[in-house]
Amino acid sequence: MNVHGNAMTTPLGRRLMCERVRLLGWRVEDAAHAAGVSERTTYRWLERYDAGEPLTDRSSRPGSSPNRTPVKTEIVIERLRRTRMTSSAIAARLGMAVSTVCAVLARLGLNRLSRLEPPEPANRYARRHAGELIHVDIKTLGRFTRPGKRALGPGAGRRSPHAGWEAVHVAVDDATRLAYVEVLGDQTAATAVGFLRRAIAWFAEQGITVREVMSDNGSAYVSFDWAKACANEFHVTHIRTRPYRPRTNGKAERFIQTLLREWAYGRLWQSSTARRRGLASWLTYYNTKRPHGSLGHKPPYTALAA
Repeated sequence: MNVHGNAMTTPLGRRLMCERVRLLGWRVEDAAHAAGVSERTTYRWLERYDAGEPLTDRSSRPGSSPNRTPVKTEIVIERLRRTRMTSSAIAARLGMAVSTVCAVLARLGLNRLSRLEPPEPANRYARRHAGELIHVDIKTLGRFTRPGKRALGPGAGRRSPHAGWEAVHVAVDDATRLAYVEVLGDQTAATAVGFLRRAIAWFAEQGITVREVMSDNGSAYVSFDWAKACANEFHVTHIRTRPYRPRTNGKAERFIQTLLREWAYGRLWQSSTARRRGLASWLTYYNTKRPHGSLGHKPPYTALAA
């Protein structure tokens, strides 16, 4: 339903107002007063009601636009844009103002280069059994010794000086969304291998045997030590995502969003040490109690038991 933002009535209210006059015998003055509009407005809606026209707001666009760019020129602009030319280059080629070309491209829906290609269909997948594939990723967080502007707002102070960074290593099972997380000092290959070793052991305690591991193309995951550990020590297949395609590892990326929103930034931590100590309780809540949308609003442990 298209209703103007300043309209006093809706199509249903306009119909009621007209029916009061035509069917119930109300005076136009009384019907207008009851609807909160003028008599002139009431007569206008009565005219459209009698003609059988819809009682919705019409477009405010003028009937003609003599200064609008000709259709033939718009076709030329579209063809040039299809060759991935920029708006400035098109304007220079045709001797037009850049603002005019930008307006035409926006009207055609081609103001962004990504619009030139058809949208890529969603590639959703889910393994059927726990352990078939786990997603690993790393998120860096700043250390702090006192709450900063993220928690207290602008003007509350900067991040603690020389506090450094810490790396949050995550591992998420593709089928059950069961998660294992550690906050470590860095994201080197040796640290990542150690985390994977402990993650595989933790999943084994839950009755899950890890067969494949998916990661992005971070330096730790493309290292020789990581490849050697996956092949010789863990006996798992390592899968890397395509470059610049974080959506391939989307389950880990989405879990990190939840982790940051509900744990890292979900409450006022007095220090990064306190934040790190609060991770275990939140992770237990996530795995055992927190409803997960992709699991029918059930926690990961319920999906594992099923």
